[in-house]
Amino acid sequence: MATIRNILIVAQDGRLQYEALLFAASLRHFPENRDLRLVVAEPQPGPLWSGDPRISRPAIRRELRALGADIVPLHCKHFGARYPQGNKLEALALLPANEPFAFFDTDTLITGPIADVVAGPPTASQLVEPTWPREPLYGPSLAEIWGALFNRFGLDMTPTLDTRFRPDDWRRYLYFNAGWFTGDCPHQMGEHLLHYAQSLERDPPPELATQVLFPWLDQIVLPLVIAAEGGVRRETGLDAAKSLHYRALPEIYAFGSDHAVTVLETVTRAPHLWDIFNQYVSFRRMVFKENGRALRQIIAAKPKPLTYSARKAAIMNAGHWVR
Repeated sequence: MATIRNILIVAQDGRLQYEALLFAASLRHFPENRDLRLVVAEPQPGPLWSGDPRISRPAIRRELRALGADIVPLHCKHFGARYPQGNKLEALALLPANEPFAFFDTDTLITGPIADVVAGPPTASQLVEPTWPREPLYGPSLAEIWGALFNRFGLDMTPTLDTRFRPDDWRRYLYFNAGWFTGDCPHQMGEHLLHYAQSLERDPPPELATQVLFPWLDQIVLPLVIAAEGGVRRETGLDAAKSLHYRALPEIYAFGSDHAVTVLETVTRAPHLWDIFNQYVSFRRMVFKENGRALRQIIAAKPKPLTYSARKAAIMNAGHWVR
């Protein structure tokens, strides 16, 4: 099976442009990753944006290019500002067709070589919590909700079930975190994802009447598309040794490995990058004012929370939540 050739992220003004620079710097920190093509999809001004979403810091644009990133315009036609998570679905068309790829959210720290990750069969992050669906007290059941989704697109749900778990256990059903996913052809996967997302938004099946689609829509359609393309749950290393999806920078210090903290501090304190990172509040407080080290000591003395909301609460209680 083929390994990853192309990496895709979506970056725009504000926090995401700094996260994109951290992603690129941590990717290239490992020599094995230096031949991978990094495409940075940059949303362009248009009717789906109230302002200019492009990268606003010339220094970030310069350093991304110095790190070998191709910054490619993304003309959003479907979601834009109303659902930024959905723009990744359109951005897949910016990659070469029929070439193995991996998409990452910008709030990801690369912590190891990823050039050897097998792209297919398609898969995605299994660092997931029961965020969707919420089972109503009087039904429909989880089986009925997921069954309706698979039936909508003519898919067989049976092979995707993890039969170690009961029908009323969310872990039985194919559900991924959309923080990263891989596949063999970005065009095919993007078309599938966009078609499924638009179909559910426009005309959700009756079983979804009590469900909230946003902000979960990309994660709802992702398992359906992975199943349609013959994908499975499988280990890639991207949920462990090779990358860390942090969502907010304090999480790296609070719950990341010593190695992840070392990578973060090494790349952000590089002579040509530190002044850029120092201009954004979360990097300034956590890395350069060393609040991250203080937070790490506080969290180390307490039981490790299991859910994202509990982890966020622990950081907030320690007085170090910043994003």
